[in-house]
Amino acid sequence: MEDHLTPARIVQELDKYIIGQADAKKSVAIALRNRWRRLKTSEELRKEIIPNNIMMIGPTGVGKTEIARRLAQLAQAPFIKVEASKFTEVGYVGRDVESMVRDLVEQSVNLVRAEQKDKVRKIAEENANEQILDILIPPVVKKSSSSVSFTSSDAANYSDEELNERTREKFREKLKRGELEERTIELELTVPSHSVQVMTPPGMEGMDGLQDMLSGMMPKKRKKRKMTVAQAREHLTEEEADKLIDMDSVTREAIERAGNNGIIFIDEIDKVAVGSGDGRGPDVSRAGVQRDLLPIVEGSVVNTKYGAIKTDHVLFIAAGAFHVAKPSDLIPELQGRFPIRVELQSLTQEDFVKILTQPKNALSKQYQALLSSEGVSLHFSDDAIDAIAELASDVNQEVENIGARRLHTIMSNLLNDILFEVPDIDPSNEFEITGQIVREKLGEMVKHKDLSQYIL
Repeated sequence: MEDHLTPARIVQELDKYIIGQADAKKSVAIALRNRWRRLKTSEELRKEIIPNNIMMIGPTGVGKTEIARRLAQLAQAPFIKVEASKFTEVGYVGRDVESMVRDLVEQSVNLVRAEQKDKVRKIAEENANEQILDILIPPVVKKSSSSVSFTSSDAANYSDEELNERTREKFREKLKRGELEERTIELELTVPSHSVQVMTPPGMEGMDGLQDMLSGMMPKKRKKRKMTVAQAREHLTEEEADKLIDMDSVTREAIERAGNNGIIFIDEIDKVAVGSGDGRGPDVSRAGVQRDLLPIVEGSVVNTKYGAIKTDHVLFIAAGAFHVAKPSDLIPELQGRFPIRVELQSLTQEDFVKILTQPKNALSKQYQALLSSEGVSLHFSDDAIDAIAELASDVNQEVENIGARRLHTIMSNLLNDILFEVPDIDPSNEFEITGQIVREKLGEMVKHKDLSQYIL
């Protein structure tokens, strides 16, 4: 994380994609900055400073997941999202909770590997070009010095070598200028044999290293395939980049980064909260999930195929709607591991207007981009945006509040006919969506409760 990424700057970046929820943004921004601050402290004290894990409480579709995901992108940190409801206590059907940490390390390795590849990509591309050149103009093999004799034929041989090198140099320049991109060449590829599948019982997902080892022992096949120079360069550059990076160094850095900067987002935490039941049936499994989560969140050592990782300084962000259960229904020990509580507010009609227009990835901008690929212009009038926001707000209140996800459904129903017809019409057409069109198209659906429930 860079020095200039202050809490205020983090909130500004989040504002580009998420509307409202100022308290939640402020809390995650402080948590992220504290990780940078921790790394600036003395080594002795650094071990003692633990992250303040966050619990976000709010209805679906208000931005909980998006806040966590964008936060990880800003920090360039390993990030994974898991659903607590998919985990059950070891011994029941489900996944071992430690698998979330193994997934985090896998994500971290992929992140560091990609960064290292970018650093060596220029050299890898040069090596790839040389391999392509060898296929296009194979080099002439020089004769050994022991066989040198001063005859007229020798002069011809040396001339062939010089001529070959000059030709290769010309083609090398053409490759750099991109003049041979569409030429077809035959490339020999390494094709791995069928991977060995190791079936593991619940709680033993860590045996994926055994699967990799067995797969690596299988013989690899070579296969010739025709492709363009551009395709061959892409493939060979990846191969060369893999050879140039040090995987041991990648693994060490990935484990360190996952341990110090990793973020695990546990969604649907309310689904494993135990209410005031009798402690039987599903409550047993839910309480078991919480007990299994506790050591991971508190800090423990988890073995992965890349090595052991400590979870003491991994930032955990939990989220749940808590419609039925309450945060106090979680076991006290787990509650204590999420000291920062932020409540996200339900989205209002004004929020929907902003969501449709302000973010970089606003839904209206997405549909405009999709139709522009067909050469068609799509415009939304201000009253159309207001009408869509009003409909989304009304349906959320009357049927079920699914937050901003309601906009996806409404926009899809509104624009389906245009999306269907566009490829067969004059590409110079322009479509203007007005408030009247929105109300005519979707007004009856909203009034008819059964229709709005199943269609919107």
